[in-house]
Amino acid sequence: MNRNDSGAALLLGGLIALGLVWGGSYLKDAVYIWKQADRVVAVKGLAEREVPADLALWPLSFSVSADSLAELYGAIDADSTKITAFLRQAGFGEGELNFAAPVVQDLWAHQYGDQRPPQRYRADAVLLVRSRQVELVKQAQPATATLVSQGVLLTQHYEHKTRYVFTGLNDIKPQMIADATANAREAALQFAKDANARVGAIRSAQQGYFSVADLDPYTPEIKQVRVVTSVEYLLE
Repeated sequence: MNRNDSGAALLLGGLIALGLVWGGSYLKDAVYIWKQADRVVAVKGLAEREVPADLALWPLSFSVSADSLAELYGAIDADSTKITAFLRQAGFGEGELNFAAPVVQDLWAHQYGDQRPPQRYRADAVLLVRSRQVELVKQAQPATATLVSQGVLLTQHYEHKTRYVFTGLNDIKPQMIADATANAREAALQFAKDANARVGAIRSAQQGYFSVADLDPYTPEIKQVRVVTSVEYLLE
């Protein structure tokens, strides 16, 4: 090997060694940066609150029968008058009462001979109480027995059951979100303590949906409001 070839080989070897040193340093920094970027804890925070319903929807459904349409509508008017008087006496205002159009059936339309019921027409009607006097609704419901004693045929249907609604969600949303976020941070702090780290800034946050449900089947007038937030914190 001549002197020129030997010098070229030494130069090439030196460049390769320098490249390996630089490459190793670069890879080390890359791994360090990757590890730093991966130091994140994802937690969920829960906030719950029990609130009273502030709106009651109380449908009083009733049924009447008659031999003619004229008699049928007369019976509807008579019963709706009795129900209205009962509700007004209980303390509800005229603006809280809503009368829906009755559903009329011709019971003889598909029946013949002895199969026909004694009265040809039947009507099902509903008078809806839409009131923010929730406690008054609860108090008045047991007293509807007086309507039965007056000859009003009250009927029971699943779609006509009393419903209680909470309409003040927007008023409590900000505080509940703050509570859920605080709950999430508590979980992050505990995780960081166990990992011998410190909780840094929020990397990302996502608010979950608010849910409003009956507290239990026996107290539908009390609602349970829940929200879950998902938060990612950087760890230091």
